[in-house]
Amino acid sequence: MTMAEKILARASGRDGVKAGEFVVAEVDLALTHDIFAAAVFGHLVAAGIERVFDPERVVVVLDHLVPAPTEAAAAAHRTIREHVERFGIRHFYDAGHGICHQLLPEQGHVRPGALIVGTDSHTTTHGALAAAGTGIGTSELAYVLATGKLWFRVPATIRFDLSGALRPPVTWKDVILALAGRFGADAAQYRAVEFGGPGAAGADVSSRLTVCNMAVEIGAKFGFFAADETALAYLAERGVEAEPFGPDPDAAYEALHELDLSLLEPQVALPHAVDRVEPVGAVAGTRIDQAFIGSCTNGRLEDLEAAAAVLRGRRVHAGVRLLVAPASREVFQAATRSGALQALADAGALVLPPGCGPCFGGHGGLLAPGERCIGTHNRNFVGRMGSARAEIFLASPATVAASAVAGCIADPRAPEAGP
Repeated sequence: MTMAEKILARASGRDGVKAGEFVVAEVDLALTHDIFAAAVFGHLVAAGIERVFDPERVVVVLDHLVPAPTEAAAAAHRTIREHVERFGIRHFYDAGHGICHQLLPEQGHVRPGALIVGTDSHTTTHGALAAAGTGIGTSELAYVLATGKLWFRVPATIRFDLSGALRPPVTWKDVILALAGRFGADAAQYRAVEFGGPGAAGADVSSRLTVCNMAVEIGAKFGFFAADETALAYLAERGVEAEPFGPDPDAAYEALHELDLSLLEPQVALPHAVDRVEPVGAVAGTRIDQAFIGSCTNGRLEDLEAAAAVLRGRRVHAGVRLLVAPASREVFQAATRSGALQALADAGALVLPPGCGPCFGGHGGLLAPGERCIGTHNRNFVGRMGSARAEIFLASPATVAASAVAGCIADPRAPEAGP
């Protein structure tokens, strides 16, 4: 079986399942955050549900609207806090702890082979540690909180076999952007994807989180790396004991694609689609007004340090606003100790609190009509960061940092290049 099949078989109490079958599966972990949590708990209260299926297997995070930018957001936060206490949920991360998809692995909530659901499409992130993570709606999550179960159609799996090694400053963000550009935003619609091969084994956990986070941008229900020595070492550091987990050697795939990592260049996704991707050279020189480094895709310590390496000793272009949002308080503190935040601040960056920040357009760095932003986040849809007449480009932290220096989209291999 594939990784998705093995997890859904185990969760539904069956010896085996095949793509296309329907199962009712036991959920291992349920996640909700401040955009949807009040509605989820409201469904429970309206249905007369007085307890959740297992308070220890529920995680609630305030991460999108932090600090609360409006009275309505503050009221929603208060309501969520009241519900968390009412239902006895212990794993509650209040405003300032960080982004849910960073906190779950960082705080030891993710285990290989687990089935995780959340009211956020980027719950696919947790496949970086070989868990089946997927986004669901508020009514679905209310059902999960009440029963601990949910139905699934077992997805077929597409496998990407990766070979070679990346040539710095090319990163794993460039890998997933390249795959989106090559195969399209619907390539894996209601399918699982596995990233394997010798190239995949060379990715650190931060990189795997980036790739699985954006697996949903090619339509994936689940995105996976196998739980190998790299993943198990990361988990052990967080007090999580786990065994290796991956697909069976004779697993059947719907499609198998190969990619040589050594051939990749830095990539940029152009407005207004994640799969409208070009090598950075094709758009170099495009003027920008704002640059953003952060989000659940690329707000980790490795990302901040990659940006700091480009910016150290340089200044952000006078016409550019550079915003930086660490993915969690732990990342913020680690980047403070490493000197990365100091380098970013010295270069002229504005450092925001840990959280989603400008990524989803809720607050903190919205764009005016006609403005352009290049960022490390996962989506560049119309109106995503404010005005529907603004433009968003997506790239790696190194490319974003190089562009912030140049005042236009720039190749990180030549960050001094400008207009």
